[in-house]
Amino acid sequence: MLVYIREAHAMDSFLPMTFGAIEDPISDTERHAMARRCSQELNLTIPAVVDRIDDAVAQAYQAWPERLYLIDTQGNIAYRGGPGPHGFDPEGFEVAIRDHLATTKTTPHP
Repeated sequence: MLVYIREAHAMDSFLPMTFGAIEDPISDTERHAMARRCSQELNLTIPAVVDRIDDAVAQAYQAWPERLYLIDTQGNIAYRGGPGPHGFDPEGFEVAIRDHLATTKTTPHP
């Protein structure tokens, strides 16, 4: 699942970029609209949720500008990647997922 957080490079942010002419949303409604736009334009097929405008999730997980986490079925952090862009490691994340699945497999009950 993807958690959409604050825009990293909005035109009105401290690290602006001009691609997309994106302004930082100022309400939950605007952030939801931006998340939908992002999902559509990038043709994302994974489920996405949106951090509220107070950025509570981004702050709790130190997610800005991007970070990969694996949360197990008990709600514990099974993998925490480094902050992006330099610590963003999709291959390491995939290995962590595979390792986690291998250690949590159960045999079906008859």
